[in-house]
Amino acid sequence: MNDSFAICNVNIISEDAQDGLLRGYNVVVGTNGTITAVGPKQHTVVPQNCHRLDGSGKYLLPGLINAHVHLFSEGKPLPELLTGPTFQRAVSSVLHSPIGTLLSKHRAKLNARTLLLSGVTTFRTVGDVGYEAVALQQQIDKGKELGSRMLASGPLLAITGGHGSPQIALIGDSPSQNRKNARINIMHGVTAIKIAATGGVTDARRIGDAGRPQMSEEEMAAICVEAHHAGLLVAAHAQSPLGVTMALRAGVDTIEHGCAMNDEIVDLFQNNPLSLRGWSALIPTLSAALPLVKISQDITGVSDIVVANAHIAVDEMVQGIHDARANGISIGMGTDTAMTFVTQYNTWRELALLNRFGGLSPIEAIHAATQENAKILGFEQVTGKIEKGFSADMLLLEDNPLQSWNSFKHPELVIARGKVLMNPHVTRFSDIDQQLDNMQQ
Repeated sequence: MNDSFAICNVNIISEDAQDGLLRGYNVVVGTNGTITAVGPKQHTVVPQNCHRLDGSGKYLLPGLINAHVHLFSEGKPLPELLTGPTFQRAVSSVLHSPIGTLLSKHRAKLNARTLLLSGVTTFRTVGDVGYEAVALQQQIDKGKELGSRMLASGPLLAITGGHGSPQIALIGDSPSQNRKNARINIMHGVTAIKIAATGGVTDARRIGDAGRPQMSEEEMAAICVEAHHAGLLVAAHAQSPLGVTMALRAGVDTIEHGCAMNDEIVDLFQNNPLSLRGWSALIPTLSAALPLVKISQDITGVSDIVVANAHIAVDEMVQGIHDARANGISIGMGTDTAMTFVTQYNTWRELALLNRFGGLSPIEAIHAATQENAKILGFEQVTGKIEKGFSADMLLLEDNPLQSWNSFKHPELVIARGKVLMNPHVTRFSDIDQQLDNMQQ
């Protein structure tokens, strides 16, 4: 049971206000971790037995929601030797050995903690080494671990030689095999499913690999049927118009990364009869692709082929964001943590990139990372808003994030399910942050 508390006289970031700010509000949180009252300080009574936190001159917003997370790495560049085809099998063998399994569990716990301390109070994993994220989610949900609200996918589903295989994937080369792999994941307790519909940037072997379709429409449809029968959303890694179209036709619920949109793609996002809820959403991940084209290869360590594919992916993704915005398609936010230069504590940088490259206003970017992501992931009645009856998942900042994205760097408070974390601290990588700061300018 949490202590009852109130944040008093605080400025709330809200799209309902003309300038994005509700000034001088009180937010009261009950012992069950839910918000019991929100309103102007002069009209919102704080109970006498309630611990008061002074929010004067500070800024409160819902905790960030990251819809595209991996927990197997911190985001430091990996040597090309380890990501090349020669060593893929060897790396996979180590990852899935008893020692590798223990290491994966340890990393997942540490990286999930970093996400929480940086202000991410809800996230979805979309490709794990095994079922370490599933186990962690179960511990958190039982109250045995303090952590963010989670959806955990377990290994993603891919074809032989496909994106993510064999390190973080179950392999299937027919509808029946992929249906079986979906069932295996569901049996292990996953709360999300991830498909590799096309090739990816970081494991590309040729220019154009990143968007080349890999899994057939029939194979993806078989996965979607199984997942939807279990009430689970399906995410699809897809980075080309053809790959995105095939994935949407198969019934996927979220497209990860995205592409420039034609009329058919727009229609399928808006009205997708085979998806779980009749519509699909876009989760761009500029944080994963932009560093590969904006930062020197001497620093990132990636190959010429990866850079060439990253350029293609960035152009497609940016256009896709603009197309989605123009057509009223649901746009969420994900970062692809664990990829090169995508640390677990820099989720806020994706908001800055959506603003700068995607054309979203600051309040629209924050909406994508809070209320919209809550709707996309099925938590719209639980979190993503600072309203009575919602979980107290919140972030208190010293400065106004609508004026400076850097205000997210050092939160004063992170509140998860009513549990207050004072002055949260994360281990940072100064060399990576310096490069990302330069890229942001």
